[in-house]
Amino acid sequence: MTTDRATVELRELAVDVATAAGTLAHEGRSSLGVGQPVAHDTKSTPTDPVTQFDRAAEASIVETLRARRPHDSIVGEEGADHTGSSGLVWHIDPIDGTANFVYDLPAWCTSVAVVDDEGPLAAAVFAPVTNELFSAARGAGATLNGAPLRCSDASVLALALIATGFNYSPTTRERQAQRVAGLLPLVRDIRRFGSAALDLCFVAAGRFDAYFEEHLNSWDLAAGVLIASEAGAVTSNLSGGAADTGAVVAAAPQVHRALVDVISEIDTAKR
Repeated sequence: MTTDRATVELRELAVDVATAAGTLAHEGRSSLGVGQPVAHDTKSTPTDPVTQFDRAAEASIVETLRARRPHDSIVGEEGADHTGSSGLVWHIDPIDGTANFVYDLPAWCTSVAVVDDEGPLAAAVFAPVTNELFSAARGAGATLNGAPLRCSDASVLALALIATGFNYSPTTRERQAQRVAGLLPLVRDIRRFGSAALDLCFVAAGRFDAYFEEHLNSWDLAAGVLIASEAGAVTSNLSGGAADTGAVVAAAPQVHRALVDVISEIDTAKR
């Protein structure tokens, strides 16, 4: 696969800022010692944490992007909001999986993607604890630490390992729990890691056969959706249309439709 030099440079920049910010956050967390609590505030609910490390990591990304791409727009989870004129928008999640970060669990990452009118163009997701760097550019494939990625070849939903995530709203979580209860007897098993970006990257790497979640934000999914798609996974929303912040499904091609259909049947039965 080939792509134009401008897109290659955007991918390289995404890699640079994600790696630098993730390393900054990891060093800060490591300085507290194993299992030591991280002071944090809350956002949407009391169970939705944000730390000084989230803010510092986002600030480092914004500083670099503003210096190297002054005409691009920026949207970040921790409040970054810059409107540019280039038509490109950077979507930043400095720590995706902050609850894991707070509890000193390894499943968190820094997620960075640049998006144009057609969707995600280049992206990087860096998991500092495991030193894994996922990246992709539209039409150029996806890689993990430089090695090409390909999603699984799962063909039977009953044998598929599925990942999902839960919303912070108690009411929404109750409905999601009912959906998982209906799905669990129909698949190999279900995992919940707590980082949408990593879940999508794990689909790309064949570590999960499929992943679904709803009520996300652009910075949660922009990078991961591109990486999963470039690794051959099929991505959509829960209706089979384009993946969006309302919902995302990413799956091996032969189980994608079956998973979307089963989720629809479960939701219909629960009404």
